[in-house]
Amino acid sequence: MDLPRNAFKHALAAGDLQIGLWCSLCSNITVDLVSDSGFDWLLLDSEHSPNELPAILTQLQAARGGTATPLVRPSANDPVQIKRLLDIGAPGLLLPYIESVEEARRAVAATRYPPAGFRGVTASGRASRYGRVGGYLQKAESELCVLLQVETREALDQLEAIAGVDGVDGVFIGPADLSTSFGHSGNWTGPEMQAVLKDAVTRLTKIGKPAGILTANEEEARRFIDWGYRFVAVGADLGLLRNAADALAKRFKS
Repeated sequence: MDLPRNAFKHALAAGDLQIGLWCSLCSNITVDLVSDSGFDWLLLDSEHSPNELPAILTQLQAARGGTATPLVRPSANDPVQIKRLLDIGAPGLLLPYIESVEEARRAVAATRYPPAGFRGVTASGRASRYGRVGGYLQKAESELCVLLQVETREALDQLEAIAGVDGVDGVFIGPADLSTSFGHSGNWTGPEMQAVLKDAVTRLTKIGKPAGILTANEEEARRFIDWGYRFVAVGADLGLLRNAADALAKRFKS
């Protein structure tokens, strides 16, 4: 049995635009539903969602066969979490709050088997199709996508160095935390933060590293794409449900 091809990873490497959806509802049913909506990638969040390993496993299973590659964001850049998520078959990780080149290197190392890193070895996990993928240990990293999240002013100062760490497939700019780091309390719509976000993607594009971002504002998402962001989440399952539910209730209660 061959290792499943990571369509998202290869599309990023080719410079293709990848449109995604944030998944915060911690539900395999909602992942099953949106996996066939036509998105290129889904982000299964466990940093700001009460999403734990057994539930994430069911969400990865639900996404199998859909149009979208499921990526997982652990709650921290923690090698134990990384190991467990990879063992259950996460084809990509978005690792939050990377502050330095050293943290970036340790993040990548946690996804690599020795001697390139220190990922623990199991021969029978879901990632290797329960041992059916021949030579999994030797070729696992070829289909694994590692994304790092830059979301502070200090990390932004080291953007090129962090992005240039070997094994980093892309850098996600976190606009809410980054704007808070600049003193704007989560508001990135003003001219200073818009300039910062544009400069970040310009710098990443210059060194050939794909940049990602999230916004639920369609006009802003299109502007980010025009600036050069290559993997863009254009909404979240939670927001879609909230907005549709609020609008439906309002139509009948007003």
